[in-house]
Amino acid sequence: MSKKPGRRLLGQNRMLWLLDALERDPGRDQLIDMLGRRVRALPLGRVRGVLHGTWLGHPVHPMSIHLPIGSWMSAAVLDLKPGRSRQADLLVALGLAGAAPAALSGLVDWAELRREQQRVGLVHAWANTAAVGLYGASLVMRLSGKGAKGRALGYLGLTAVGVGGLLGGHLAYRQAAGANHAEEVPHVVRDGWHRVGGVDEFPVGEAVRCVVDDVPVLVVRESGGEVHALAERCSHLAGPLSEGTVADGCVRCPWHGSVFRLSDGWNVGGPATAPQPAFDTRVVDGRVEVRLPLHEVPEAPYGSDALTETSVDGHRPSR
Repeated sequence: MSKKPGRRLLGQNRMLWLLDALERDPGRDQLIDMLGRRVRALPLGRVRGVLHGTWLGHPVHPMSIHLPIGSWMSAAVLDLKPGRSRQADLLVALGLAGAAPAALSGLVDWAELRREQQRVGLVHAWANTAAVGLYGASLVMRLSGKGAKGRALGYLGLTAVGVGGLLGGHLAYRQAAGANHAEEVPHVVRDGWHRVGGVDEFPVGEAVRCVVDDVPVLVVRESGGEVHALAERCSHLAGPLSEGTVADGCVRCPWHGSVFRLSDGWNVGGPATAPQPAFDTRVVDGRVEVRLPLHEVPEAPYGSDALTETSVDGHRPSR
């Protein structure tokens, strides 16, 4: 039985239904396209990678929001006491100062997301922008001696922050924005050497897609005969690296431009913040074989032999 678009399933959480509807709503797509182009055109240079968190190994934005949220939460607690609190005023101002870098890091991440994620992210940004406006007005009221109005505006701002946090959680945990999309590879590919094809099936300098234990693997043969293999789905948003460009010992993702070093999978250019899982390679009797590096093979669960079997996979490469 098919479900009509926009109809809530019996027993479905109403909040999740609203968020799912937000993901599917194309009404703001023109605005998203325009804002995305402008953000990507900002002359940030190397700062863009810093804001993405390439240097940190995961996105900077979730870490940067702690200063404004923590400051405003603390101010809300102090505002429960009667009379004016200069400490609360200072915390509101500190939160406003910390909101700028948090917003900028979130903005550069948002510009490189999927459309459904961008739709939720745009409303997330609106909620946080409203919070900043309310806290800015709250600070003005506080400094003008209108403490009651300042506290009221502060609590409204905290409510807007809560809405923004709800949407941010949906982005991170339901839509997997910012997550490492290649993390599962060492847990899925079995230990041992896996045959992926004959040497002649890998043209020099071209990206070829193979499959090992149902996991897509990118194989590139260099002119000197060396063969490199990486997980084929980009760690940023699972883009197909086999459709990207190979140059200077690296592969560039065709979706958002993340660059990975073929020799070890290191992410040398964002927006990806996690490296690609890299495989050991060898050529035996004219056949290319790959395996996970021994230090990356996860320990098998107690009482399980699921990861102890050594296999040779006969999947043919596809291009």
